[in-house]
Amino acid sequence: MTWKTARRSFYYDGAPEPEDPVLVAGKVALLVIDVQNVYLDRPDPATLFGEDLTRYRAWTPFHERMHGTVIPAIRKLLEAFRGRGLDVLYARIAALREDGRDRSLSQKKPGWNNILLPKDGLASQIVPTISPQGDEIVVTKTSDSALTGTNLRLVLSNLGVTHVVCCGIFTDQCVASTVRSLADESFDVIVAEDACAAGTMDLHDHELEIMNMIYCSVMSTDEAIAYLPG
Repeated sequence: MTWKTARRSFYYDGAPEPEDPVLVAGKVALLVIDVQNVYLDRPDPATLFGEDLTRYRAWTPFHERMHGTVIPAIRKLLEAFRGRGLDVLYARIAALREDGRDRSLSQKKPGWNNILLPKDGLASQIVPTISPQGDEIVVTKTSDSALTGTNLRLVLSNLGVTHVVCCGIFTDQCVASTVRSLADESFDVIVAEDACAAGTMDLHDHELEIMNMIYCSVMSTDEAIAYLPG
């Protein structure tokens, strides 16, 4: 089974196989979404008890996937794009005000998304092992979609980009929201599935199935790299 037949939802059962993407130098870019220090920092489990310890253990598979699979895959994508002189862009969640008053409503509601990341704080920075190089563009957002509330749409258009390879976290939240926005703006999107993660593998797999074939083409990192020009 290849990417053309895998991860099909109910809607695409029996649909024809998609055509190979045609990626052209100067028209394809890599977008790394929200791989920030805050999401990879962990407390010492020896200091945790009760529900906090249970929650720590529940998140362990995510952290194992991030360090063992996702970050190595993102580094592989970065090497492939940079080695071919192709554009690399980043998106990160960061508030412009220290008190976070500029955040969107989704980042103020109680619960998982209630997060305050001042733009200059260590927690909001891209993790060092995949950090931007040179003048690679980083957009700052207080929304799930990297297009909403940023100038990314204009930047991609000005660069001449028509195809975007997406990776990062979380598959079912900021990655999915960004992919949908890109598709709605008529960008052709590829999601490198092994370069993405959600809180659980079930959430990750389910969201990829939902997005595949309508909003994006879901591929492995190696499959995506094989289509790169040069």
